[in-house]
Amino acid sequence: MSPVHAACALLFAAPLLVLGVPPIWTQPEQVHLSYGGVPGTMVVTWTTFNETESKVEYSLLGARLFEMSAIGHATLFVDSGTEKRKMFIHRVTLGDLKPAASYVYHCGSEEGWSDVFFFTALNDSTTSSPRFAFYGDLGNENPQSLARLQKETQLGMYDVILHIGDFAYDMHEDNARIGDEFMRQIESIAAYVPYMTCPGNHEATYNFSNYRNRFSMPGQTESLWYSWNLGSAHIISISTEVYFYLDFGQDLLFKQYEWLEKDLEEANKPENRAVRPWIITMGHRPMYCSDDDQDDCTTFESYVRLGRNDTKPPAPGLEDLFYRYGVDVELWAHEHTYERLWPVYGDKVFNGSREQPYVNPKAPVHIITGSAARCNSW
Repeated sequence: MSPVHAACALLFAAPLLVLGVPPIWTQPEQVHLSYGGVPGTMVVTWTTFNETESKVEYSLLGARLFEMSAIGHATLFVDSGTEKRKMFIHRVTLGDLKPAASYVYHCGSEEGWSDVFFFTALNDSTTSSPRFAFYGDLGNENPQSLARLQKETQLGMYDVILHIGDFAYDMHEDNARIGDEFMRQIESIAAYVPYMTCPGNHEATYNFSNYRNRFSMPGQTESLWYSWNLGSAHIISISTEVYFYLDFGQDLLFKQYEWLEKDLEEANKPENRAVRPWIITMGHRPMYCSDDDQDDCTTFESYVRLGRNDTKPPAPGLEDLFYRYGVDVELWAHEHTYERLWPVYGDKVFNGSREQPYVNPKAPVHIITGSAARCNSW
């Protein structure tokens, strides 16, 4: 065989080697955004299955493509299933973003780049009116809301998505491959707008490890609880699961409560309330609901609402705390229905007036929207 024919045979037999196409395990996937909690920032998170550089190249829409770049870091996540699958979770924070400006970006490294995505930087002005989509309980199978969310997100109808617990059903299954599939599935939403989350009961396996590692929420509590400001609202995300999974550390329940009380006290100061009059909370299991589900809704003395007396010391519930600091709206999921309550506290209605119950109400308004969906019929 002549040298020319030998070279052609090598090129035909091993195109990946000759052309330098990167192995698939360095290819970014599961790309999603979150707000870093600091004005002018956005966090880009993605996954690879081998260690590689964490880089985002980005630019203002209409400017020279990828004229800016930012470097982050990757952390190794080892799933606790039988295969002990390894994945690298990459995080890069973009800073000095112009409020309400549109950007294009891709993420990865010279060993593989993601698709090109775009986002609009959040407007932190207290006079802005941000647009939210919020829901819980979105499964990997039969996600009935997904197509609409994909289209409306990419049309720019939402500034932020709030996913109030229960992802994929369940992220840890099949050695976390179900989690991979879910994160790939929501990329068509979460790569375009901040995807803000809180844990639900279906994330509890292996001490919430899939949830803790895959998402990048503000603060130092591995996304379990945190708060942030947007427009005229102070938004608080909590874990209702600290009341139910005491084997993972009873101290978490008291740490969250202590943090939450300090956060609400600060948000409710007159000078802060004048700037951001709305206090909104999000947590998975509701305080009030009416489903006959043989679960939380048939237990009127909810742990989340009234606390637990079987801990030492007794664990306080959240209803009195939220009422004392004037929380306006409480967002919940878990129940696969939609419910909106009158303003309520202590099992009593506190409407603003008979004609306008939601104008200047005297108690928080509860909204449940846990139907994004996973079931085959609704």
